[in-house]
Amino acid sequence: MIEQDVRDRILAEPEVILEDRDLMKALIAANERAMGGNIVDLRGIAMERLEGKLDRLEDTHRSVIAAAYENLAGTNQVHRAILQMLDPTSFEEFLVGLSRDVAQTLRLDCVRLVLESVQNAEAPALRKLGDGLYVAEPGFIAEYLAAGKTVAPRPVTLRQTLAASDMLYGEQAGVVRSEALMRLDLGAGRLPGMLVMGSADPHHFKPTQGTDLLAFFAAVFERTMRRWLS
Repeated sequence: MIEQDVRDRILAEPEVILEDRDLMKALIAANERAMGGNIVDLRGIAMERLEGKLDRLEDTHRSVIAAAYENLAGTNQVHRAILQMLDPTSFEEFLVGLSRDVAQTLRLDCVRLVLESVQNAEAPALRKLGDGLYVAEPGFIAEYLAAGKTVAPRPVTLRQTLAASDMLYGEQAGVVRSEALMRLDLGAGRLPGMLVMGSADPHHFKPTQGTDLLAFFAAVFERTMRRWLS
């Protein structure tokens, strides 16, 4: 027999039982046992299927919410990094902030600007700009992006690092395992540039990821570089 106080509460608030999924399952199971094994409860089967659909819907709902929060966090990071990128008043400060402040904001292990130039990379005017700049010979960017493959150029390339990455990352070559490569159009009459983002996580940048935020960041960076080069 049910205790009287429990019975009175159930009668007063029957929706408490209806909203408790585990309790409803126990009641349905008890009802099936009472009917015997030679009776098929179609209503119970339908409820089980609906519960399965509800579980999948809830999982999808949680995944969508998690993805939305992740995208929002990523957008906020990119916006903060862009504001930091616009603060410097000299090109030297710009490169230092890029490899330090911007990299920290985006939670990256390396951010580097690659410029093609016919000038010797060891020239004093280039060496004083620090590790945030990598000067390469003309044609290096297209070759590095293609990685030996015949593919159409893309604005943003996401991949794991290659053997050829060592010379690009220098002392951090042993750390960086995945990279985002953004080709830069620096204006008419100028050789192309490339913005490189590197992460120690080999899965931080993958070809299957979306590139909208990185493309936006690269577009702002491109316009900022044109200002410095003008």
